[in-house]
Amino acid sequence: MTTCVAGLLLCASSRAEVSRIAVSKDGRGFVEVDSGKRFIPWGFNYDRDYRMRLLEEYWETEWPTVEGDFREMKDLGARVVRVHLQFGRFMESPDRPHEKSLAQLTKLLKLSEELGLRLDITGLASYRHSDVPKWYDALDEEHRWAAQANFWEAIAKTCADSSAVMFYDLINEPLVPNGKTDKWMTGHLEAFDYCQYITLDSRGRNRDEISRQWVRKMVAAIRAHDPKRLISIGLLPNDQSTYGEAGFSAKAMVGELDFLCTHLYPDAKKLDEIQRTLKGFDLGKPVIVEEMYPIACSSDQLVDFIDRSRDHAAGWISFYWGQTPAELHKSKQPADAILADWLVKFTSHMREIAPVPAH
Repeated sequence: MTTCVAGLLLCASSRAEVSRIAVSKDGRGFVEVDSGKRFIPWGFNYDRDYRMRLLEEYWETEWPTVEGDFREMKDLGARVVRVHLQFGRFMESPDRPHEKSLAQLTKLLKLSEELGLRLDITGLASYRHSDVPKWYDALDEEHRWAAQANFWEAIAKTCADSSAVMFYDLINEPLVPNGKTDKWMTGHLEAFDYCQYITLDSRGRNRDEISRQWVRKMVAAIRAHDPKRLISIGLLPNDQSTYGEAGFSAKAMVGELDFLCTHLYPDAKKLDEIQRTLKGFDLGKPVIVEEMYPIACSSDQLVDFIDRSRDHAAGWISFYWGQTPAELHKSKQPADAILADWLVKFTSHMREIAPVPAH
């Protein structure tokens, strides 16, 4: 991690002017509430570091690492940073939050305020199975939902007065099983499980209605403490996930959420198809491409995807794992070279689309 000179010049004793973000009147994008100026959200998922550690695994013992990484993302031009909060690190029991974790979250909010960064706060993550409390997995649907609502109450109460929060993402890539399943988490990739069922047994109920009821409970928990902040969900690319089960339907969610988020990883052989998929999320409210990365396409093709998606998307969020392009260029690993190339092209292009405001 390298702390850029520009970041060091930021005065920690004063906060950048950060306005609350709202959906624009035409429903096509976002605006700053105070000024009415158009706001184009773009930035990075800060879900882990390059050592495959989740944020909560090092933000207490290595706070300078977190601070340096946030300054680097700011220096790259980011406006939004998406953080993924693990349920097991924030809840000691179904109804008792972990105060030490809430204190660290408060510290992160203050850092973001100082830097003028907005946060996409994604919750209820259980990405590393070893961190998931046994009591949590043992809960039935009713009590699990209650514990999840308690999580969101604690997070919203902590965040309600912070200007840094752009929106809450209720859950990453949720699923409703087709009948029954025997585990809450799925979607394993490298060291983590990224997808989560909201019930183990649909019991013949309508899937859309299950998802709507769950969302209403989580939204009510947030609204009890934070009545105005935007709320969304990180949805899978379409109604059917790659794991053979149903994700949340965009059509069912559009009436429940302030705007929609989806996760798209373009395939070089299916570039027109990914545009059609994105168009399916354009249902009268803004859409943010909350995850994207050149896994199956080149950096140039992903930049082209951004340009072609501008008729349907209002924001784009990629990934940053704690290494600058200069650091990545020193590596001999092909994956690091791809990431370095992408970071340069992505940030350069987004600065053209949404110039960094002068401070």
